[in-house]
Formats: sequence, C-alpha cells, structure tokens
Amino acid sequence: MTKRDAVPGDENLLREARELTPALHTLARVLRLRGVAEAGLFPLPPSDLEVLRYVLDSPGTGTGTLARELGLHASNVSTTVRGLVAQGLIRREPDPHDRRAVRLYPTLDAEHGMTRIEAAWAELFADALAALSPDHRTALAAATPALRALGSRLRGHRKADT
Repeated sequence: MTKRDAVPGDENLLREARELTPALHTLARVLRLRGVAEAGLFPLPPSDLEVLRYVLDSPGTGTGTLARELGLHASNVSTTVRGLVAQGLIRREPDPHDRRAVRLYPTLDAEHGMTRIEAAWAELFADALAALSPDHRTALAAATPALRALGSRLRGHRKADT
C-alpha cells in the first residue's frame, strides 16, 4: 500500500504495519547473517544466498528474470552467478528456445548445502522459540500462513511495479 492507495481511516493498518515491519526485518537479518557458518559451509554473501535460493525455488530461470525478481542489477546478477558456477553451486545450460540465453539450475551440492543451512536456521529458531512462552509460540505458529500470504502479496507488488 502506498500513500495514494491508503483509504481514509486506515491509521490502524498503518500502525500495525509500522510495528510488524521492524520485527520482520530483524528476523530476515538473522537469516541473512546466520546459518551458513552454523551449517559448516563456506561463507556466502547474503546476495549469493538470495540468488541461490531463487534458483533452487525456480530451476531453469534466466538471469534477466532473476535480476528482475530480486530487484538486482543484471551486472550484479551475472557476477554473482559466475561466482556460484565457479563454486559448483549453479550450472548454466543453453536455453533451448534461444541459444544466446542461458538457464540456471542448482547443483546437487547446492541442494544439499541449502538443506544444511535451513536445518541450521531451524535450530537457531528452535532455540529462540524454546525461550518464548507457549502463548507466543502458538501465536507464531498460527501466523505462518498469514506471513506466507503477506510474502506472496509483496512479491506480487514487485512484479506489478516492474
């Protein structure tokens, strides 16, 4: 929602968004900065992890789509992809419909590595969840579908803006 989309009387909605956004940012930061070392893997910059996660979720994607979806410059994506290819985490294949273009696919090492990273994230969160009250844990579990829907909606806004 932008100011132009705001409906008069949405002050409560804006207040809720202002309270939720920093909390989600903190969680996202933990995920960006932790997990790789805990999984015993070679450190990857957050942008590399973001590109790798996208390719794992959307095998066969092209670099242009990847740049657009992640909001990155094409040159940065190319550099990141080159590094991930050199590390054996992504492989390039010619696009069967356009030989000038390439499609990106995760390697088995990438799949196994991301599984280890996500397991490390789960352990980090489990430790933190254990310190919370049962009511907070229940509320967070109940919020999972809503958070997924929010993420989907936010991704949809990015697509509509491009």
